[in-house]
Amino acid sequence: MNAEAVNPTSQGPVPPAATGAVAPSPRRKSRPRIDLRRLGRAALLGSTTRSRGLPDAIGHVVEAHRAHHPDADLDPLRRAYVLAESSHRGQMRKSGEPYITHPLAVTLILAELGAETTTLTASLLHDTVEDTEVTLDQVGEQFGAEVRYLVDGVTKLEKVDYGAAAEPETFRKMLLATGNDVRVMSIKLADRLHNMRTLGVMRREKQERIAKVTRDVLIPLAERLGVQALKSELEDLVFAVMHPEEYAHTRKLVQENAARADDPLAAVADEVRGVLREADIQAEILIRPRHYVSVHRVSRKRGTLRGADFGRLLVLVQEDADCYAVLGELHTCMTPVVSEFKDFIAVPKFNLYQSLHTAVARAQDGQVVEVLIRTHQMHKVAEAGVVALGNPYAQPSDDQSAGDGERADPTRPGWLSRLLDWQRGAPDADTFWSTLREDLAQDREITVFRPDGGTLGLPDGATCVDAAYAQYGEDAHATIGARVNGRLATMSTVLRDGDTVQLLMGQDPASEPSREWLEHARTPVARIAIQRRLAAHPEHAPEPDEPTRGPAAPGAHPAPRPATDAPPARTAADVLVDPPGATVRLAGCCTPVPPDEITGFAVRGGVVTVHRAECAVVARMKSAGRAEVGVRWGESTGCRVTLLAESFGRPHLLADLTEAMAVEGAEIVSATVEPPDHQRVRHSYTVVLPDAARLPALMRAMREVAGVYDVSRAQPQPTGA
Repeated sequence: MNAEAVNPTSQGPVPPAATGAVAPSPRRKSRPRIDLRRLGRAALLGSTTRSRGLPDAIGHVVEAHRAHHPDADLDPLRRAYVLAESSHRGQMRKSGEPYITHPLAVTLILAELGAETTTLTASLLHDTVEDTEVTLDQVGEQFGAEVRYLVDGVTKLEKVDYGAAAEPETFRKMLLATGNDVRVMSIKLADRLHNMRTLGVMRREKQERIAKVTRDVLIPLAERLGVQALKSELEDLVFAVMHPEEYAHTRKLVQENAARADDPLAAVADEVRGVLREADIQAEILIRPRHYVSVHRVSRKRGTLRGADFGRLLVLVQEDADCYAVLGELHTCMTPVVSEFKDFIAVPKFNLYQSLHTAVARAQDGQVVEVLIRTHQMHKVAEAGVVALGNPYAQPSDDQSAGDGERADPTRPGWLSRLLDWQRGAPDADTFWSTLREDLAQDREITVFRPDGGTLGLPDGATCVDAAYAQYGEDAHATIGARVNGRLATMSTVLRDGDTVQLLMGQDPASEPSREWLEHARTPVARIAIQRRLAAHPEHAPEPDEPTRGPAAPGAHPAPRPATDAPPARTAADVLVDPPGATVRLAGCCTPVPPDEITGFAVRGGVVTVHRAECAVVARMKSAGRAEVGVRWGESTGCRVTLLAESFGRPHLLADLTEAMAVEGAEIVSATVEPPDHQRVRHSYTVVLPDAARLPALMRAMREVAGVYDVSRAQPQPTGA
């Protein structure tokens, strides 16, 4: 098999047995993703135009490089090719071609993506130290420290192909190298892409093993680095190896659609051009065919595919404001599918991706056409990711200054900075490997906001525990609770995209995290920090059956039991029951007071227990088939209620709190104060008010006492009425 494992006229890889690809119809005006599916063996054939002083073999590389960097100094490429060709001379690939075709093809892939000259130089030399007699010192002497570092980094990653036992430590080194310079990872991804193209010459079991590692680790890394052009082709190549029958079926669907007489995407593209022309908006409208894996996913989601499902429209404009102008015109003149709208310009994805996503319904047949709207620069970054963002050693511009919790370097996305932080704390390679795979499996990231306006990027499903460690690192051990969107929440609360999270911090720097937090931590940085702290201080670690250190929230903690000497509850004089005459008891689980909406249930002894309508016990009673009893408040305005207060410990706190309650006219009939837990104190007060309308003012007065950070009504207990 030759070095090129794909058919250049097809939209995806061609497995060894596949033949007869159908070229896309010429009627479409389309720009495929950056076309990396070419020039394996062809890299030796030379350019159609010869560059002075440059070997013909790197002519294609030079052409691609100059398209992105017209003023680049090409001398390092010439010298690197001469060294690589002479060093690899006589070596052959398993496909039977001269080995030099491999570094040439890898370098061409990176040149197509827009990599700068230093990356291309290192790419040409990336196998010389591993496979020839060339040394790192020689590379450094001839090409400088940057190229030496990149070649060294890629050389350290070569073991990834030689057995699962080496994977954990190899990938740990990979992330270390990537963190210092993402160009190392870019070269590795391009190297893997070319190897995947030529995978057909290997044994089936080795094909599957390499494809599996590519699927589990390298494709997610390509996604996180934003290199969609690499990711898309790698996905198709893995698809062809791991699921050959489904791949063949999908490929047939794509070919049949390409031969269709009509094309709904082309029709909608013409309509969009007309709309934008009338609005005097300069834009380029292109058809973007889906790659095979994308078509397969849509097929599984929608069943029978229609013409519009095989691609999307891409609208390219000059300025950010033009993106929103295009969106407004489309939603005004066409029928939008509102549920499909996403704004990744205002809130970019974790891998730097920016674009507006929307969809419009075709009037003739209702087919839904997806539309991507972005600037030309956004498109470049969407395709090439960090490869398109230049040299990380270059002086950063003003708009790349360090932000809240993110690195200044644009080629260091926030997730990668976090990854570097937690991998240094991993106790061993196996822990690193397992947490890496879990982290990469998270294919969606959410953004939560801090009260000061900063943001935190977290994986989907993250909790307040993860937010604490993302914001404060190991100082998060002192976290005692959180507010989510202004409301008190447990540390186990799962966050949603756009939530505002305020973390409540204790004052004791020696605070220990709860073991229970491990069950709620979704990010490696949180889990590893908690595990390391608990392992270092096992004698101080709270046991799993101890209450969590987060503040009380609905359903989080049982309400403290009232003192046994508390006065009796209110009776029928306060609550009217239908039929009248029954004994009434207010439920201690939710302590209803006027004007709460209430309901009742008959219990043993003919007693009617009254609950707040939203009490969790009500739902359980109804599900058990218990009939409700009609109850309503009488004319009495007084009330008795149990309040829970959460505070930091400080001198004179109880005196100040009870004084504030007395000023509001509250009579304290019982009180419970739990022992301080890591400087946090819980109080329970059962009070009688002469007028239920004064309850909100009482709770506000209690919250205003210094050190008190929350006051709430007693919450439902997990037991029945």
